[in-house]
Amino acid sequence: MKKLLSLALAITLSTSLMSCSTVSKSLGGDISDAEINAEAEKAYAEVKAKSKISTNAEWTAMVKRVSDRIAAASGENFKWEVVLIEDPQVNAWCMPGGKMAVYTGIMPVLKTEGALAAVMGHEVAHATRRHGKQGYARAMKGNLAGLVIAGASIVGGQLLCKTQTCKTITALGGAAGGLAIAFFDRKFSRADETDADQYGQVYMARAGYDPAESLQLWDRMAAASGGAAPPEFMSTHPANDTRKNNLKGWLPGAQAEYQKSAQKYGLGANIK
Repeated sequence: MKKLLSLALAITLSTSLMSCSTVSKSLGGDISDAEINAEAEKAYAEVKAKSKISTNAEWTAMVKRVSDRIAAASGENFKWEVVLIEDPQVNAWCMPGGKMAVYTGIMPVLKTEGALAAVMGHEVAHATRRHGKQGYARAMKGNLAGLVIAGASIVGGQLLCKTQTCKTITALGGAAGGLAIAFFDRKFSRADETDADQYGQVYMARAGYDPAESLQLWDRMAAASGGAAPPEFMSTHPANDTRKNNLKGWLPGAQAEYQKSAQKYGLGANIK
């Protein structure tokens, strides 16, 4: 079975790399925001079309208003969009260009609207700080270039994926598969994660949410793991103690931003 899967992956790679060669040349080795955002937009359309969208009206409204406020606070002129996906995974993400998703599995863990703002601030910061773009460029230069541009096959993508999010989205096929490998299995560096923590805390404060809730968030995330493997959202991030100490150190600056915000929502609504 493994030999058959390996052969399928080899065929997928060779075919994709051949179909990708002209695209790679057209990029000239450099990837612009417009190019990478266009790829992300196609993948996002597939995710929305093939995922089960949540019918929880209260959670959907909360995710929409929090994401809108965080996006505005970032000052970035992306084509922002968010969707709440019915899925037990404790996860959320933001593709380059501002295409966001929250999974229903994370909502009960968060407890408050303010904690959701902390999560979305972090994910939005990955996009505004172009962390995903850097990862995409690295994938382009590596052996995954064909899969990233042409779109991974379901068989090839499943073999390459390490995280559940990657496997879930790759199963959709097409452009979503390639982008899943680029953005959900090409880990951000610790420096990127720390950068997203700092900017995300500022974004939530500017959006009118108490930035102190960002510290409480990670206690809840740790509790959700119950001593087992951490939720995927936490798996590639710095250690909890390191992250909390960083957030605590940045808190005075974030609180100053919060005091300047036009509207103050505090912790917002509770998540039921």
